[in-house]
Formats: sequence, C-alpha cells, structure tokens
Amino acid sequence: MPRLLATLALALGAAASAQPAPAVDFDTEQADVLAWRQQRFASLTSDSGWLTLAGLYWLQQGSNSFGSGAGNDLVLNNAALADTAGVFEVDGGSVTFSAQADGGVTLNGAAVDSVQLRTDAGADPTILASGPLRFFVIERGGKLALRVRDLNNARRLEFRGLDYFPISTQWVVRARFVPYPAGKTIRIVNILGMEEDDPSPGAVVFTRNGRTWRLDTVQERGEAQLFIMLQDATSGQETYGGGRFLYVAPPAGGIVTIDFNKAFNPPCALNDFATCPLPPPQNRLTQLRIDAGELKYAGGPAHASQ
Repeated sequence: MPRLLATLALALGAAASAQPAPAVDFDTEQADVLAWRQQRFASLTSDSGWLTLAGLYWLQQGSNSFGSGAGNDLVLNNAALADTAGVFEVDGGSVTFSAQADGGVTLNGAAVDSVQLRTDAGADPTILASGPLRFFVIERGGKLALRVRDLNNARRLEFRGLDYFPISTQWVVRARFVPYPAGKTIRIVNILGMEEDDPSPGAVVFTRNGRTWRLDTVQERGEAQLFIMLQDATSGQETYGGGRFLYVAPPAGGIVTIDFNKAFNPPCALNDFATCPLPPPQNRLTQLRIDAGELKYAGGPAHASQ
C-alpha cells in the first residue's frame, strides 16, 4: 500500500506540472505586458535607476580618500566632485565618512562634517551628495564598496529604450510549485565571482516541448514575490549572455503562473558598475529556447554581449 500511494503521488505531481495554463486573452496580456514595460522604463530612467551608475570602488580597511584628484585612493573624474571630497574610514564592518572642508558634500541637503554610514545591507543606506552625484556604501559577499550615481550620466540621458520579443500568450506558463524545507539556501555567484547563500523557498516545475523543466526560486529580503534567475538557449545570442531575471507571484494552491514575456535583463547588461548575480547551474536551461521577454540591449556596456 505505501508503495502504491507513493506511485500515485508521483503521478499526480507529474500531472500537475503538465497542466496547461488557462486560456489567456491576448489583448489582456498585451495590455498587462505593455504596462509592465512602461514601469520598467520609468524605473531604469529614474534618479535611482541602474542607468545612473557611474562608479564602483571597493573599500579597504582604514582610510580611503575620495575625490576627482589623481592623488586620492578613490578617483572619480567628474567636475561635480571636489579634488578631495573627503575620506571613508573603514573599521571592520563600520564605515565613517569625514568630509573635506568646503568639499561640497551634503547629507539630506545640508553640509556634512562626519557621519557613520548605513550600508545597503539594511533597507535604507545613507546617501551622500555632491551636485548631481549620489554615493553610498554597499555590501557584497562580506566586502564593502562605494557606489556612485550620476543623475546626469550619459547612459541615462542617451537611453534609447529596450527591445523585446513579440508578446506571446504561449509563454504564459502554469507551473507547479515544489516547496523546500524551511531554511533551504542555494549558492549564488555574482558577476565578480563573489558567492553567497540565498534563501530558496522552492522550485517551479513546468512543461514545454514535451519536456519537464525546473527553476529554483529565491526569496529576496522584504519581497513577497519569488525571484528567478535563468539562462536559456537564447542567452548570448538574442538575449544577454549572463541570463535574465523574472519575478512571479507566490504560489496559490501549489500553482505559480510564470509570464516569460516579463523576463528582463540584469543591470549588468546596461551598466558596467553593477554586481549582478548569475543564474545557478540548475537554472541554466540550455536546451530550451525562451523566445519571449527582453532582448539584448544594443546600447549596453562592453561585456553585455558575453
């Protein structure tokens, strides 16, 4: 009897993964995807969008002078930055910024003297400014770095928009959600080779071209949606070689709807100063061609074709 029940459970699971998505109205799907594309465009071109990134500097323990002058430890050749704007003092995982007198650095619109900085490991990093420049500390793989945004960055001002595969209701896929035990993590490596273990609540399993495919999901901090990093047979061809990203709603009744029309490029496809995670090996569907979602960005950085 236990063996019979186990066999029945497997059969039911296979049937669930093979269920087609309910019929999707094309006009409804088109309106939804076009609205999503508009939101993506607005996000990318906003003051905090990826197109504003202008610098990334890894901080060393001790003093790190920052400015436009060649004699600084961290040099950003930008007319909006003083020759020496100040010094970032790193002590373990703590970072303090001490401004140079008349260096032009502000915090919340007021001149700053010395301030301990919150990193982006929390929800609200401390953001300093110098003219159109914004800079703050990020933490990646246990290392600290200074990230700089330029609101007048040429990548933002000259942005041409994005290209996509045609919208297709055939790529709105009904998938079975396979939950993992609480506390399950998967190893994620970013484009710089740094590693971290991210929480993975489960996998999504779907069928396409008569085969079953599986993608591990990640639960990002503070996000209700599930995050998916994937590569497919278009990666490095029509789409960015480092893969694409997707968000899906939490499972309802053990089922997740994946809309591959909303697959999008990671920020590394658009800018040289991002630290994008790469799809884990199990999410590299090299024999499946997903001709939906965002295409390779023609105006991207040099490594975007890789």
